[in-house]
Amino acid sequence: MSGTLRRQRRQAAERRPGRSHPPQRTSAQTYRDVEPGTRQPSPPPRDQFDYAAVLDRSAHAAIARMTGGISPASLAEAWFDWALHLTAAPGKRLELLDLGFRQWSRLADYVYHSALHESLDGRGPCACVESMPNDKRFCDSAWQVWPFNAIHQAFLLRQEWWHHATTGICGMTPHHERVADFVSRQILDTVAPSNMLALNPEVLDATLREGGRNLVRGLCNAIDDIRLELEGARPPEVEAFRPGVGVALTPGRVVYRNELIELIQYAPSGDRVRPEPVFIVPAWIMKYYILDLSRHNSLVRYLTHQGFTVFMISWRNPGPEQREISFDDYRRLGVMTALDVVGDIVPDREVHAVGYCLGGTLLSIAAAAMARAGDTRLATISLFAAQTDFEEPGELSLFISDSQVAFLEDLMWEQGTLDSRQMAGAFQMLRSQDLVWSRLVRHYLLGKPTPMFDLMAWNLDTTRLPFRMHSQYLRQLFLRNDLAEGRYRVDDQPVILSEIDAPIFLVATETDHVAPWKSVYKLHLLADAELTFVLTNGGHNAGIVSEPGHPGRRYRITSRAAEGAYRAPEEWEATTKEQEGSWWPRWADWLGERSGAETTPRPMGSDAYPVLDAAPGRYVLED
Repeated sequence: MSGTLRRQRRQAAERRPGRSHPPQRTSAQTYRDVEPGTRQPSPPPRDQFDYAAVLDRSAHAAIARMTGGISPASLAEAWFDWALHLTAAPGKRLELLDLGFRQWSRLADYVYHSALHESLDGRGPCACVESMPNDKRFCDSAWQVWPFNAIHQAFLLRQEWWHHATTGICGMTPHHERVADFVSRQILDTVAPSNMLALNPEVLDATLREGGRNLVRGLCNAIDDIRLELEGARPPEVEAFRPGVGVALTPGRVVYRNELIELIQYAPSGDRVRPEPVFIVPAWIMKYYILDLSRHNSLVRYLTHQGFTVFMISWRNPGPEQREISFDDYRRLGVMTALDVVGDIVPDREVHAVGYCLGGTLLSIAAAAMARAGDTRLATISLFAAQTDFEEPGELSLFISDSQVAFLEDLMWEQGTLDSRQMAGAFQMLRSQDLVWSRLVRHYLLGKPTPMFDLMAWNLDTTRLPFRMHSQYLRQLFLRNDLAEGRYRVDDQPVILSEIDAPIFLVATETDHVAPWKSVYKLHLLADAELTFVLTNGGHNAGIVSEPGHPGRRYRITSRAAEGAYRAPEEWEATTKEQEGSWWPRWADWLGERSGAETTPRPMGSDAYPVLDAAPGRYVLED
């Protein structure tokens, strides 16, 4: 892109007004009252507090602890929007009445033929309604036997009716429609026949075969889980997957530490390496070693075996005393400081920068600010499951509204951080069938043990988020979409993603609930650099931890030249051929093509940054 066009975009961004937001209370100097991009104030002395605001926030925080951080006001807004508009829509109500009659007629016909084992083809009647592709609750053949086939068909019909009842109502806001539909599914899931001892044929069969021993085991499992929850402890099986013991085993050294990060340099696996180092910025919502799990599925280990010198940030798990850490502090003390250290240890070389999830969003901001400043240290940029446009962030947007964010802010204001357990509730509800109800059946009704594995243990090794950083992240990126719309500022200047010149390797996953692939794909609209896009099967974590040899892995990949033509995601998906296997080798080849000839490895650390500790370091071990 020409320099003139870039200057025009930057000037337009500087003139572009922000979205209109209602004024909020200022006397308590809350974080949500400060203009985006400006330095936010520290809490004033206690005698300067607006005690009415303090009382309000304390009350909200108390409610939030009981609701798992979900704002009752946000749910009430959605419910009233739905109820009022449905009341004012007689045509919609008649449509729902007609749908109910037709469903009951189909169900009655199905029940009649099922009970008499009558059908034209001798295989039983066709189902009234099919389960959704990701709904595995009624896949077992036992659900096709009378009367359980009729029971589960009645449930699916009721679920279908409520979907129609909460969607397509003229006048409802799209956000409230999604919330109403989501809440109705959650309520129905609590009374699904698969969750009931007397209505689940798999559980009944196991109970008869084992003489009830499965229920006794399930009761013991429930008692153990309640005890661990009350003690705030993790399952004892997790100890086998402690960092440095069962996971995070790739040899390396901590070469830098500050109040926010440790920087790990990994040892080369051979006597020849690429001259350009790979620098990884993981998310700090969870701990870094998702990319260095076991020996067979460690991305870091794979890179070192491909001849790359790898550095990775290990973020500190913040406590209440770090409540003032801002989002820009993560860029300044994290990404930029680590880049300086990498540049000292491997001097005069460009860097392959990699960002995962929130770390990828932060890396995008840092790269755009570097491009604006003429900093050319980045050879390439790789982004894994990372959003830069938050206009359509998927089902996670159900928990992001002005009311919900204000409610969370009040909780974080009192605690200083957002606790991982308060975050986990939202993610569990997004995948409640997999993470809640299927576990209830397997663990408590069938009494089956849940085997621990590396990814599950990592998921239980939780972190916290600082008050100030998380408030800025939710408001500026999720609510206002400032980065995509050119209003996000670094050093009081807007950052424009189109100014990034380095080639980009962008990875998204098909069933990602955190960063939906079509949202990740929107970087095609924001960046003018050469862009290679990969869509792989799996979810937010499993799709990225996709080592060669993993069964069932597949992906699509295409490249777009710098300033190339845009294709809509639906067109891209329809015309891009699926390939079997892991995308890791394709990425390693892509990095290799943009790297120099192999050379001898450099020593660990440098005179300015001597080795401090062995990997995985100290911060990852802090609770």
